[in-house]
Amino acid sequence: MGHGKLVLVVGPSGVGKDSLLATAKEHLQDDDRVIFTRRYITREQDAGGEDHLEISAEEFERKQEAGDFALYWDAHGLKYGVPASTLRDVKSGHTVVVNVSRSVIDVARRTYPSVIVASITTAPEILRERLHGRGRESLDDIEARIARATAFQINGDDVVEIDNSGALETAAQNFVKVIEARELLSA
Repeated sequence: MGHGKLVLVVGPSGVGKDSLLATAKEHLQDDDRVIFTRRYITREQDAGGEDHLEISAEEFERKQEAGDFALYWDAHGLKYGVPASTLRDVKSGHTVVVNVSRSVIDVARRTYPSVIVASITTAPEILRERLHGRGRESLDDIEARIARATAFQINGDDVVEIDNSGALETAAQNFVKVIEARELLSA
């Protein structure tokens, strides 16, 4: 089996990355060539959001120093890590899908033989509504997030934009097509 693909899912908070990932995972649950990687996060498991692997800051540091992460970054006071097994999975021919920070895209591009960046976007008014609905941030914080989101641009031949402004199922179908099409290229 040849090299697989690494599908990096990126986008600002509130664009629906977790919902897209969950829906795509359900669509592809019977395809053993596709792996949806859970991230280590220094956040409690029951804090809401994605299904992640809870880890203390101290254990994260130990794992990072031991080389147990393929990719890692800090954001919003938390540490995030993608397990080192991801590289083995890609080398063994799997398509690995993982939610990451745009800050690690260039590292991934240098490390992995074939990277696809799925850049998830949504219209500013939809993003505002979603962020407001979460009730976690002040109006000023929401507007700051929207300003950052509108400046959020990822470039490269390996970037595919997926608009999640409309029905989740439509965006998820487009996302699944990206995963499957890239999977066919590695055959």
